[in-house]
Amino acid sequence: MKYLLDRTDEQILSELRTNARISHAELSAKVNLSRNAVRVRIERLEREGFIKGYTIVTGEGGNEQHLTTALMFVYRHDRMRGGDVIHALKKIPEIVSCDVMTGDFDLLVRVESPEADRIRQIWQQLSELPGVRDTLTAFVLSSVIRK
Repeated sequence: MKYLLDRTDEQILSELRTNARISHAELSAKVNLSRNAVRVRIERLEREGFIKGYTIVTGEGGNEQHLTTALMFVYRHDRMRGGDVIHALKKIPEIVSCDVMTGDFDLLVRVESPEADRIRQIWQQLSELPGVRDTLTAFVLSSVIRK
């Protein structure tokens, strides 16, 4: 049986999207539940797949190194049996996302690395995969919205 979200679950998810580090005490005050009830709901949302993970989006402060980002559009020989390409991409730590697309190209791959040359190496590795027909790479100049 698939779990259906109620209004409180939606509020919890909204608050967590805004601040994934919010304490259970603070969250409980915002959604009018006890801390324990909030904890139980978050655990259920995780178990049911509504929360798949937590992430950190780094800012401008500190000694942060600049990341170079590239989007790689991948054309596979066979869209239906091209799982070997996706399997290979999962092994590359600098690949932060891979989306299967409709339209002309098959995959949209986002690569982030402190070194632009590493992106070139990944592009070369990707273009040499047997299931890849062609690629197109675009470097990101700036990110104006990042959530």
